[in-house]
Amino acid sequence: MGHKEYHIENISGLATAKILVIYTGGTLGMIYDQEDHTLVPMNFEQLSRHIPELNRVQAEITVIPIEPPIDSSDMRPEIWLDLASLIEQKYDEYDGFVILHGTDTMAYTASALSFLFENLGKPVIFTGAQLSLGVARTDARENMITAIELAADQKENQPILHEVCIYFNGRLLRGNRAKKQESSQFDAFQSENYPMLAEVGVYCEYNYPYLFQKPSGPFTVYHQLDTRVLIIKLFPGLSNEMLAEMLKIKDLKALVLETYGSGNASSNEGFLRVLKAASNDGIIILNVSQCQGGSVRQQDYATGLGLQNIGVISGKDLTTEAALTKLMFLLGQNLPKAEIESLLQKNLRGEMAD
Repeated sequence: MGHKEYHIENISGLATAKILVIYTGGTLGMIYDQEDHTLVPMNFEQLSRHIPELNRVQAEITVIPIEPPIDSSDMRPEIWLDLASLIEQKYDEYDGFVILHGTDTMAYTASALSFLFENLGKPVIFTGAQLSLGVARTDARENMITAIELAADQKENQPILHEVCIYFNGRLLRGNRAKKQESSQFDAFQSENYPMLAEVGVYCEYNYPYLFQKPSGPFTVYHQLDTRVLIIKLFPGLSNEMLAEMLKIKDLKALVLETYGSGNASSNEGFLRVLKAASNDGIIILNVSQCQGGSVRQQDYATGLGLQNIGVISGKDLTTEAALTKLMFLLGQNLPKAEIESLLQKNLRGEMAD
């Protein structure tokens, strides 16, 4: 991971915070090449020329572009760990962090970092764009400037935000509560099960009761993830034989099972027998809903109770992205299966209802 730094000259004379911007890749950093008439990756030495407003933001801004930049479709857990380590290294130097990231896997990365950071006392804000800087109607400029301003925002000389967030199109969302729901509209991200942390229009209106308070413990970064996790989305016609074969993957440790509605699945005895056998073999099974909003309530219907009776863990109102990364995080700590199953049902980083 490259660490070349670019400093943006501040001409406002009002800089009150130091912000580190990390560019991983994605749509936001593409600009229009006048000679080839194509979109090409931006040279970050020229960032101020493309977004001159950055010189007037009330913050000292340093940019680190990751080399080579990657499309978010190529995002990997190894890069999550690299980002966590970079922020750990720079934590004491800066008041806040902005990560520029492609939108397709942004919710996964934000969720993963939320678990890797314990007692985070500063803002880590993800943002990106649906249209690149090289397009006239781009949303990249507003998203980037506002994310930096939010990361720099302070009250009584202390950061207002103390968590991993996603900022997009006027909405500041908790990172491990957000999902990408739009591929062609500017309001790409939603948080169905948790209120917005802030709404940004002419003014920034923070939703203070829903913000994390400043932590009392020391900032800690974890450096292990275990990726031996599988997601299976139930659908009418999924055969027991096909399910059983998928669960025979070598060294599989955990399964995120996307069920119907409030956590319902087939009551077929063969189906339940396959899952019970997997559970008996040590595979942790976490039940999340295919719905965008609402919560898993396995006890409400017989079709959910059958899962509960064979040891499937309720994911409550977890997003699939948070469920997957929470499992990777807990498995990476080499905890006993019973302890992982217990922690899956507890709110660790604001990812689920208490």
